[in-house]
Amino acid sequence: MSDPLDDLETEQPNPRTADLDRLPVSEVVRLINQEDATVAEAVRQALPAVARAAELVAERLARGGRVFYVGAGTSGRIGWLDAVEWVPTFGVEPGSVQAVVAGGIGSTVEASSELEDDAELGARDLQAQGPRADDVVVGIAASGRTPYVLGALRAARDAGCATVAVCNNPHSPMEAVADVAVVVRTGPEVVAGSTRMKAGTAQKMVLNMLSTAAMVRLGKVYRNLMVDVQPLNRKLAARASRIVAQAAGVSAEEAEEWLDRAGRNVKLAIVMARTGCGPEEAAARLRGAGGQVRVALGET
Repeated sequence: MSDPLDDLETEQPNPRTADLDRLPVSEVVRLINQEDATVAEAVRQALPAVARAAELVAERLARGGRVFYVGAGTSGRIGWLDAVEWVPTFGVEPGSVQAVVAGGIGSTVEASSELEDDAELGARDLQAQGPRADDVVVGIAASGRTPYVLGALRAARDAGCATVAVCNNPHSPMEAVADVAVVVRTGPEVVAGSTRMKAGTAQKMVLNMLSTAAMVRLGKVYRNLMVDVQPLNRKLAARASRIVAQAAGVSAEEAEEWLDRAGRNVKLAIVMARTGCGPEEAAARLRGAGGQVRVALGET
């Protein structure tokens, strides 16, 4: 009896790399690069779905909801990798974006592959987060049928959450339970079935787009500057100063002065520097503009 997984596009042998083990290393890496070059086009085909998912995430966050990335193995690690970047990059509230990974966060370091077959565990792990109707659950799995992820997505639907599927095979069970399905057909891998390669790259690209586009939608970016950056270390503090200088058209020294007056809040510092107002008025302008710097400055 054949396994349904045998029919998946991502499990098929790649005819272009059939003699991989006979090639010199220089040719191996050339072939990997050649295959990687096809990923961006595969993602491009899925852009309408990525945009719908980003709009959905932005809408739910604006209502006070949360985002949960759910995955097992490589997909879980990729979800965790994106989730941990939201706070320092965009200044979202801690806990508003979380990763639910088969085996727990420790499995991002140590593999726990056997747990991906447990749908009930996926449901329990999500339910432990107290999912609410305003939340969004993003399930990630190359196959589109990983039981752990499916269990979490079904539990999410039962809780009234919005659901997004990110996968690399068409017509999968995850599509059937998702409000938005982002299907990036990356095809056979260089090493057959090794979906940490093209499929994993595509997933990382999709999550980069989803998180960034949602944050742009919510005013976390002015022009192309991350104006809600949290200056948690020297690098980010220097970046905050550069952002104020660029957005306000002031020198680095003046940017530092405005940041000090704004309590190291980048958005406040920009509005203060551009308008000459004090921190209270700048904060009021930003509140009235829903946190959008461009609106607070009266720009079209």
